[in-house]
Amino acid sequence: MAELPLAGIKILSIEQYGAGPYGTMLLADLGAEVIKIEAPSMGGDVSRATGPYFLGEQDSQFFQTFSRGKSSVALEIKTAEGRAAFEAMVREADAVANNLRGDQPAKMAITYEDLKAINPKIVCAHLSAYGRDNERASWPGYDYLMQAEAGLMSMSGEPDGPPVRCGLSIIDFHTGSQLAVALLAGILGAHRTGKGCDVDVALFDTALHQLSYPATWYLNEGVQVGRLPRGAHPSIAPSQAFKTQDGWLMLMCQTPKFWEIFCTKTGRSDLLTDPRFSSIPARRANLADLTDVLDTLLSTQPTSAWIALLGGHVPVAPIYDIAQALDSTHVKAIGMTDAVGHPDAKDGRLRLLASPIKVNGKRPAGKRAPKMGEH
Repeated sequence: MAELPLAGIKILSIEQYGAGPYGTMLLADLGAEVIKIEAPSMGGDVSRATGPYFLGEQDSQFFQTFSRGKSSVALEIKTAEGRAAFEAMVREADAVANNLRGDQPAKMAITYEDLKAINPKIVCAHLSAYGRDNERASWPGYDYLMQAEAGLMSMSGEPDGPPVRCGLSIIDFHTGSQLAVALLAGILGAHRTGKGCDVDVALFDTALHQLSYPATWYLNEGVQVGRLPRGAHPSIAPSQAFKTQDGWLMLMCQTPKFWEIFCTKTGRSDLLTDPRFSSIPARRANLADLTDVLDTLLSTQPTSAWIALLGGHVPVAPIYDIAQALDSTHVKAIGMTDAVGHPDAKDGRLRLLASPIKVNGKRPAGKRAPKMGEH
C-alpha cells in the first residue's frame, strides 16, 4: 500500500449501494484509506443485504463488489456520542464523501460549511441523484431513472422495439468515477491552498453529460439521434453487429483505411468500387444493403475464424455472453480477475474483478470488503 500513489490519504465515506462505493473503491485500489461510516441501526450499507448471494451475516457478493479494500466503523453520527467520534475522525481526514439524497448532507451537517471549523482542509464530496441546489434535491433517484429521463434509452435497442436501458448501472459507475475525480481535485487544491471545499456530482447531470456529441448535434442542428439496427453508429458504417456462422461479432471500420483492409482480407475488394459502399456517406445511406451483404459474407465462417483473420488489423471483437467474456484467454492473460481471502467464501477465497488501473505496470493487490464495524 505504501507504494501506491494515494497512500496516506484518508477518506471517510457515508455511502451505500453502487455509485458512491464504486467511486471510493477506485481510490482504495490506489492506496487511499477509505473508512465506511456505517449506522448499525440501519444495518450499515444497504448492499450488505443485497442478494441473492450472501457471505455470512451482513455481507454479500454484491457488497464485496463495491467495497473491497475499505475499512468499516460502526457509528451512529446522529447521536451526540457518535457525532463527537465522527468529528474526531474528521480532524485527521482529507475528505468526507457521501452518496445521500441531496437534502441530507445539510441536515446531517456534513458539508464544508459544517466541518471547516474542525478541519479547514477537509473536502466534502457529495454524490446525489439530482444535486443539492435545485427543486429536486429531496427526490430519491436511481440509475435507470436517469437513463430514461436523460434520453439514453431512446438511443438503445432496435428501431421497432421499446426503449431499452443498458444492462448495467452505467450511470452509477460513471458518476462514482466523477466523484473520485472531483474528490481528488479538491484534495489537491486543499494541499496547495490550505482550504478545502464542497464538490458535487449528480446522477442526472452525469447521465445528461453522457449524451455527448448527439447533444451537440441537437443543440446546434436540431437533429435527434435515434435507434439504428444492430446498435449501428449514427454516422459511420460499417460500425455495428453482424451475424457469423455461429454467433455475432462487432465490426467497426471507423476510417476508410479499415474498410479497405477489411474488404481486402476477406476477399471482397469488389466492395471498394461498389458505388453503394465506396465512401462513408454512401455506406451510411445504404446501411440496409451493407448489412445484408456483410451478414452473407460473415455467415460463411464462425466468429473465431473471423477474429483470427481480422484481429489486430481491423477493429473487431466477438460478441460474448458474461461467461465467455470472463473465461476468455485474454482476460486471464491481462490479470483482470483476482481472488481475495474471505472467511465465509467457498474455500476461503472470493473471486472478483481486479482493478482496471495499473501502477508501475502492476494492478493493486485485492483485499476483501470489511465486515460491519470491523475496524
